Amino acid sequence: MSQSTDPPTPASAAGGLADPASPAAGIAAGYAFTGPALELGALLWDGACLPDRRIRVPLSVLNRHGLVAGATGTGKTKTLQLIAEQLSANGVPVFLADVKGDLSGISAPGAPGGRTAERATEVGQAWEATGYPAAFYSLGGIGPGIPLRASVTAFGPVLMSKVLRLNPTQEQSLGLIFHYADSKGLELIDLKDLRAVVAFLVSDKGKPELKGIGGLSTATAGVILRALTAFEQQGASEFFGEPEFDTGEFLRTAPDGRGLISVLELPAVQDKPQLFSTFLMWLLADLYAGLPEVGDPERPKLVFFFDEAHLLFNGASKAFLESVTQTVRLIRSKGIGVFFVTQTPKDVPADVLGQLGNRIQHALRAFTPDDAKALRATVRTFPNSAYDLEELLTGLGTGEAVVTVLGEKGAPTPVAATRLRAPQSLMGPVDAAALDAAVKASPLYPRYAQPVDRESAYEKITAEQAAAEAEAEAAAAAAEAEKEAGREAGREAGREAGAARPSAGRAPKPEPSLVEQVVGSGLFRSLARSVGTQLGREISRSLFGTARRRR
Repeated sequence: MSQSTDPPTPASAAGGLADPASPAAGIAAGYAFTGPALELGALLWDGACLPDRRIRVPLSVLNRHGLVAGATGTGKTKTLQLIAEQLSANGVPVFLADVKGDLSGISAPGAPGGRTAERATEVGQAWEATGYPAAFYSLGGIGPGIPLRASVTAFGPVLMSKVLRLNPTQEQSLGLIFHYADSKGLELIDLKDLRAVVAFLVSDKGKPELKGIGGLSTATAGVILRALTAFEQQGASEFFGEPEFDTGEFLRTAPDGRGLISVLELPAVQDKPQLFSTFLMWLLADLYAGLPEVGDPERPKLVFFFDEAHLLFNGASKAFLESVTQTVRLIRSKGIGVFFVTQTPKDVPADVLGQLGNRIQHALRAFTPDDAKALRATVRTFPNSAYDLEELLTGLGTGEAVVTVLGEKGAPTPVAATRLRAPQSLMGPVDAAALDAAVKASPLYPRYAQPVDRESAYEKITAEQAAAEAEAEAAAAAAEAEKEAGREAGREAGREAGAARPSAGRAPKPEPSLVEQVVGSGLFRSLARSVGTQLGREISRSLFGTARRRR
């Protein structure tokens, strides 16, 4: 059934409302919830927008995850803004990834009149210009925002393998490297720490360290080191280091009780999609590892919007996809809702898609055979519907979507074509000066703004190598001096030969054996201390191999 974006005439709207037995009435009845709910918009039926037929989503099911999909320019970003505003108003913190840089306006009141007023009238919305409490972040301080950093140790081998684009064998080797560093107390804070450990493990001194558990081939180490070099050239060094961000900061509320909207500003790293998508997964995994089980709360602790979700799954290994799937499945019981935002549902693996209970599908385009195939695949993911979904999905206007959510008892609602409400905050970015002022006014800015480079694996290995070299040089000098002293003593003895009878004396102390020299060396003593103090201290890791944070 084709849809019109024109405002309905009073007669057509009234006609949809007058017949309680009409399909429109049956659809609307599926959204008549008794508990707190977010208002999405008004039902579209038979070419008319019916403002009294409200399409809503219960607050209590938003930890059951969701999908916001649709072609470019169909209104996905405004849908995120609309949902985030209402979550904040209900005291629920929100995390938004702002890839294009146009979500900072959520902190400022919207502009009344014009198309906004027209949309509010169409859907029966009592619109009021409102700004919402927001905090702004950036990856490693690139671009405006409080810097978000993670240590390499916390990031873990699975996520690191994803951003380095390693194959499964190389991923397993990287896991051994992390295992070794954990067990020896070699903290991997930044990328130079990881590079130092890899280089050590293929050196003459380091090769025996992993021999008992498979070892590390020179070829694999070379691949990892080259991947690290390319990664650093993309600016990734900025993202790894300290102070490491505590993701629990995303769970804050404002003094007035509204949920804080955390906006990660990503325009400066748009050309590094693998990095920011994987970094978002680290944020989610870290939240999962640090939160207690809460079951199904009346409202979620946090709703996390994962924009450009297809980038997360492109080229992902089987182990990575399994970890994503398990994290999404389990994090619901921690009170965290995750919404994946992408162009078509086929961008999300079937195992993940099957766990997304709430769906907002904007228009799809069918210009090519591949587009048509994707359209048919999308239609098959919806419940049975009173609409002709293939026709409907290609005819939706900007700011319109096909909606189905979970009801309060967990059953899916009827499929509803919906004209969405207008956000009440500014639909566009705030100016750069206002954004910078908001960032520097945050109480978190002094805590995270400046990077810290403390002693870690690179410094420890470098110091050990320098000490070993210095000790070797000192030993060589001492040996040479001893030899020279012996030669001088021999010459003196020759000169005095026959002058007197040699007196009996103790036999000279023999030189220490090679084994004794090694055991007595500073490097050996240091390694022995390291093994003794680090025994049993290997880092406990979660689904992604990320270090479990001690909160």
